[in-house]
Amino acid sequence: MSRVCVVGLGYIGLPTAAMLASRGHEVIGCDISDRVVQLVNSGQSHFREPDLDMLLAAAVQTGRLRAQTRPAEAEYFILAVPTPFRDGHRPDLTYVEAAADSIAPVLCAGDTVILESTSPVGTTELLATRIAAARPDLVMPVRGEPAPDGCIHLAHCPERILPGSMVRELVENDRIIGGMSEDCGPKAFALYDSFVKGRAFMTDCRTAEFVKLTENAFRDVNIAFANELSLICDRLGIDVWHAIDLANRHPRVNILQPGAGVGGHCIAVDPWFIVDSAPEQARLIRMAREVNDGKPHRVVQQIRDHAERFRAPRVACYGVTYKPDVDDLRESPAVEIVQELAKAGDIEVLVCDPWVDALPPQVATLPKVRLVDAETARRQADIVAFLVGHRQFRRLDRKLFLNKIVVDAVGLMSRE
Repeated sequence: MSRVCVVGLGYIGLPTAAMLASRGHEVIGCDISDRVVQLVNSGQSHFREPDLDMLLAAAVQTGRLRAQTRPAEAEYFILAVPTPFRDGHRPDLTYVEAAADSIAPVLCAGDTVILESTSPVGTTELLATRIAAARPDLVMPVRGEPAPDGCIHLAHCPERILPGSMVRELVENDRIIGGMSEDCGPKAFALYDSFVKGRAFMTDCRTAEFVKLTENAFRDVNIAFANELSLICDRLGIDVWHAIDLANRHPRVNILQPGAGVGGHCIAVDPWFIVDSAPEQARLIRMAREVNDGKPHRVVQQIRDHAERFRAPRVACYGVTYKPDVDDLRESPAVEIVQELAKAGDIEVLVCDPWVDALPPQVATLPKVRLVDAETARRQADIVAFLVGHRQFRRLDRKLFLNKIVVDAVGLMSRE
């Protein structure tokens, strides 16, 4: 078994660290947050995920996983840090750069560094350049050339797990491993082979980076098609959910479901990396992003149109997470909708979500926003907006909402 340092104990790094420890590796988890480090060392996760608490508690109790704020020497380093974008949808690689700087002092010849963060094409090479600048005594591989003896082995192995199914998908999903050189990929494979039951496919680092971006852009484009259909159906007075259901009866048609927009750490962000790298060619990908980014504003406008008939309108927003049955708020279109409604000042907003215990920070300090339970929200609201299709909301009796104005962005009232 190996010694592994996982940098970044978030939604990807923490399950990965716990899984590696469960397979007998000695794992040092590294995070800049003292709170996260303390929670992990007590065997607790800082977010809700099925089966993770049990896996994490066992890893800590056996002594195979410990957390700290600085990296330590190891044979493998896994970087699982955020890759957001700046204004203008430009990639922000400051977290990757900071991770490279943090591990550079403890790297030794022959170590393997694996970037799991979803990144623009060329980021693994940037990582090599960053480490080389900090540690000129180390030998770095060059893309497409044989790896020199004793070099740092660099690879990109993008995460492929879904919130709500992380532990299972860590093991079962196929993995793409892109090495800086042909010799780097097998070094990374040796680690993933200890816990991944899915197939591992070897390629170069640039292809691996692009494959992950392509996966998320594919999803985004298909969601945009569904969201655009919802806008068209609104214009034409057609029930989009019924129309899609009938269209999907065709043996070669599988249209996705519309929603309030697109959120999360991947689909709402990563297609912009392709647009940034090839703006003239990525026209469809850009348009899909614009359609999905515009959907929350359309939902707000629908709510505001209905609110005009009330002197002091009260709107209940059902759901604020970015997708059903998770507590993840990253890039959530529902949060954006609540924020936009609340900032207008003339609408009282009631928020209910069984997956959150407090209002999201973006809206917590705004006036006229309250977190309530689902029944209170229904009883007090003039307008009900279904923004997230949580399992608990799908069980609600639709008859109870017949006397309410309903804006249903996720089709809860249309489904049998």
